[in-house]
Amino acid sequence: MATPYDFPSDLLAGQEELHQVRAELSALLKRLPWSVVPLDGFSDDNGWRKVERPASPGWTEDEQAEVEKLRQREHELAVFVSGHRFWSEMAGSDRVDARTKLKHTHGASKGS
Repeated sequence: MATPYDFPSDLLAGQEELHQVRAELSALLKRLPWSVVPLDGFSDDNGWRKVERPASPGWTEDEQAEVEKLRQREHELAVFVSGHRFWSEMAGSDRVDARTKLKHTHGASKGS
């Protein structure tokens, strides 16, 4: 499905890379231990739901560096996409609608 907006190719590429970096960061964080530093496990059932965590060996320096690299790139891309000159060509609700469409272009373009 085509969007009614003629997004510049650099904006589309930036948004696509942003999706990729966020997916990569999310997958990495799911694989890593729950705590950055080594901590003992715990169990707490005093709240509205029980919370349990096994002991965490912490993250290695390489893992910390990889997370930092991905977070930095995510930030750079978010600033690039949100501050792109394309948005200055639109006003108010059109900008909101276009931004929403841009966020979902990756799903539509993969099938083409």
